[in-house]
Amino acid sequence: MKMPSSLRRIRLWELALTAAVMALPLIPSPVATPGYSFVRSAHAAEPKKLDTSRVVSVGGDVTEIIYALGEEGRIIARDSTSMYPEAAMKLPDVGYMRALSPEGILAVNPSAIIAVEGAGPPEALTVLKNASVPFETVPNTYDREGILKKIDRVGTLLGVEEKAKALEAKVGADLDAAIADAEKRPEGERKRVLFILSAQGGKIMASGTGTAADGIISLAGAVNAVGTFPGYKPLTDEAIIEAKPDVILMMDREGGHAAANDDLFKQPAIALTRAAQNKAVIRMDGLHLLGFGPRTASAVRELNAAIYGG
Repeated sequence: MKMPSSLRRIRLWELALTAAVMALPLIPSPVATPGYSFVRSAHAAEPKKLDTSRVVSVGGDVTEIIYALGEEGRIIARDSTSMYPEAAMKLPDVGYMRALSPEGILAVNPSAIIAVEGAGPPEALTVLKNASVPFETVPNTYDREGILKKIDRVGTLLGVEEKAKALEAKVGADLDAAIADAEKRPEGERKRVLFILSAQGGKIMASGTGTAADGIISLAGAVNAVGTFPGYKPLTDEAIIEAKPDVILMMDREGGHAAANDDLFKQPAIALTRAAQNKAVIRMDGLHLLGFGPRTASAVRELNAAIYGG
């Protein structure tokens, strides 16, 4: 049976987002000099200021920051993970951030590309480098300081340092308040949260340490139930039982990587957990939950309230 085009687009995006989340903590970033193109600085004795009059924005967090700085007029195209704000969806899509097509990017004639670390692949960056298109990277870590550094980096690249400082102050204060509220809960009362990236085919893919999911669970005043391994990996039934999750956390989406609550609870190992017995499953928008951008304080509050009530 032919699948409707809208559903195909949704599922393609879901596959891209799943791969993006899995790769986030694992892929190193190129080294770049703030405010200047690594391409031009590598070949010229005197580096030139970056021309950001026509920017391709790669990474949902980078795009959100550019909009929050009020500099969205410079964006001429975005990647497929840049889905907020809604206005960004009207821009040309150059593809998934880790599978960029140089031809698609060059077709929009950018003056620069600003991308969150891990964007690629390397072959695409080589083509762009040979075409003398500056490709600037924004570092990414899953904590308060990492968010503020991203804002600073993007502001520097765009030459709007004062705007960036103002946004950093606003976002930092919002984060401080949200985190302080979450930290009021005594450690002995903090619930164990199992983030399930995918349940496709009955295989539970969960988040360990150093991941965006691990970071947001901690900021929201909870404990990662499987915080004993780095990155994302499939869990055995024994590992699920030993994790003893009080709550299951998932991205709110459709398609093969999603799983209905009833299907989750039918799995023998899941069924033995307190999360299943209490039917405690939280689903949140993936970009809001794991984006680590200007809206993360809101995500902290929403997740904390969903876990503990309020």
